[in-house]
This record gives sequence, C-alpha cells and structure tokens, in this order.
Amino acid sequence: MASITLRPMGDRVVVRPAAQEQTTRSGIVLPDTSKEKPQRGEIVAAGKGRLNEDGDRVEMDVKVGDTVLFAKYAGTEFKHDDEDLLILSEKDILAIIEG
Repeated sequence: MASITLRPMGDRVVVRPAAQEQTTRSGIVLPDTSKEKPQRGEIVAAGKGRLNEDGDRVEMDVKVGDTVLFAKYAGTEFKHDDEDLLILSEKDILAIIEG
C-alpha cells in the first residue's frame, strides 16, 4: 500500500504528541486510564496559513519540526499508519519550545 502524505488545510497543523511517562519517579507503573493527555508534541505537517479578510495568506508562526505546547483538550485525535496523531489549529498552540 502506498504511503499517504498529510497536508493540513489553512492554519492547521498535524502534531505527534510526546510519549507519556509509563512509571512514576518512585517506580509505580501507570495504567493508560490514569495518564493525562499530552500537551507537548512535534509538528509533522503544517498548512500554508490562513487567509485574511483581503484574501492574502497570513504565514504561520510554526513549522514542521517545531516542538510545541498546546491546549490540553484541543484538536482532533486520529490514527495514521498506526501512529496516534493530533490535528489542531495554530491558535491552539500555546508556545514553541526552543533549545
């Protein structure tokens, strides 16, 4: 089967959420139900940006490869090639993690 390329529309991005810790510092293994949703991830695809009222394209502040913090319950989760991904709007990105 051919690999599918994702190209988000407008000001949306596709994010690979960071893996959550499986155990606590004291060594307790956490079940999936007790883990919080990740709020950090890497951008794997980005749209071209939104159009303003004049029809001009507004460039996005983020790019593929950026590690970002995003709102806890933002976006839509989906599975692509057996990988859990998240698609969200640029406005749901809270910060770019640098360094």
